[in-house]
Amino acid sequence: MIASLRGIVQYKYPERLVVDVHGLGYEVFMPESALFAVPDEGHEVFLHIHSHVREDAFLLFGFFEHEEKQTFQLLLSVSGVGPKLALAILSALAPGQLSEAIGADDIGRLTQISGVGKKTAERLCLELKDKVGFISGAASPTTAKSGATGRREEALLEDALSALVNLGYPAAQAQEAVAGIYALREGEVGLEDLIRLALRSLAA
Repeated sequence: MIASLRGIVQYKYPERLVVDVHGLGYEVFMPESALFAVPDEGHEVFLHIHSHVREDAFLLFGFFEHEEKQTFQLLLSVSGVGPKLALAILSALAPGQLSEAIGADDIGRLTQISGVGKKTAERLCLELKDKVGFISGAASPTTAKSGATGRREEALLEDALSALVNLGYPAAQAQEAVAGIYALREGEVGLEDLIRLALRSLAA
């Protein structure tokens, strides 16, 4: 099985990309929320890979973070959830957000995801409730951000990550730098300062 890939982005499509590894092209499907961070064609990318084998196909699913891969595999363990739906879920909710929703039996939040009906949402909560501890980074009710604040923070981090990727930094490396700087911030931090500090961290 293929566990990870490091190569050059050959082609980018809305739901997938082709990674060239020493002349061999691998088609990799990814959550829509992660595709924005994929570097431009011709740049290096590193992905954690889940290999999905069927009688008629051998499919690869890629993730920047190992946590996302683990969450994807947990979703596949749920009755009635296949790779396409698992990707849709991770496109809508980050692992921590998903863990929070499952832990709180938030059926309403889960059914807002395309392809997830009430019965599927109930199965997710029932079958994964005891496993959400494996999804790191889950927000507890006392530390969860308000909706508006959380969205502003997500937008800030996404903009900073996009800027670094456009400058040629590998997405995984850029994401680690941005997350590290943001976690150690003191008070509010703007986009320009976040990018500047992340660049300093990457150059160290």
